[in-house]
Amino acid sequence: MKPSASHFHEFRGLTHHVRTWGRPGAPQLFLLHGWMDVSASFQFLVDSFSREWHVIAPDWRGFGLSHWTREGYWFPDYYADLETLLDIYQPQGPANLIGHSMGGVIAGIYGGIRPARVARLAVLEGLGLARRPAADAPLRYAQWLDELNDPPRFRPYASFDEVAARLRRDNPRLSAERAAFLSRHWAKQADSGEIVLVSDPRHKTANPVLFRIDEALACWRRVSAPALLVSGNDSSIARRIKDTPEEFAERTGAFRDRRERVIDDCGHMMHHDQPERLAAMIEEFLI
Repeated sequence: MKPSASHFHEFRGLTHHVRTWGRPGAPQLFLLHGWMDVSASFQFLVDSFSREWHVIAPDWRGFGLSHWTREGYWFPDYYADLETLLDIYQPQGPANLIGHSMGGVIAGIYGGIRPARVARLAVLEGLGLARRPAADAPLRYAQWLDELNDPPRFRPYASFDEVAARLRRDNPRLSAERAAFLSRHWAKQADSGEIVLVSDPRHKTANPVLFRIDEALACWRRVSAPALLVSGNDSSIARRIKDTPEEFAERTGAFRDRRERVIDDCGHMMHHDQPERLAAMIEEFLI
């Protein structure tokens, strides 16, 4: 495996962890992980790159080795965190952003907020959530208030092997070796001796703000960078979004300069299922 280094930065009231691979000074790219994932999850993708890159992968606030917040998690904070990271690691010139799932949503929306800051944009199944009517708002706010009084929790595990087994149940394509590696980054040993997940369980609290497709489309339409939109042919994400074909085409069509690719024998966790194919697609797109 290619070695990585950990860096910690204090900004916006939190300690943020950033994992990097490769030589500073090499062409840079940013890898942005998804919900309930961590930066180390990109190890297999980085191992599959054929060219030399300086890869920068943050743990989003409340995930991995980054610190948790007391007030909850809001998407505007992710955009501000990303902008700060770009100021730290690439203050001059636009950046190459590759985002998976939630990280893809962050990258895509940010690309419309700050078009001049993005050189190339790869969105790996990160085109947002299901459309929700405004009439759902009262019940969603009520759900959020209820969960503030009874916050979610993660159950502990007896061993890292149990965590690895859980990862393989969630994704049968994941090899035992890769699951064992991920378990050591996805979880840690608590003082009690139990194995606990490193992510903040408050990420499971309902977001009181509904996903607003019109706002997302408005941002995506402002993206000026070439965009690569990648999906896995066996992923359940398209079904969970519940768009009609025409509605889903509205999402992809919002990107003016786009290339759409599908990876065979691949689910949502494409950086685990087919890292070699994904790496080749990304490098072909960036070069």
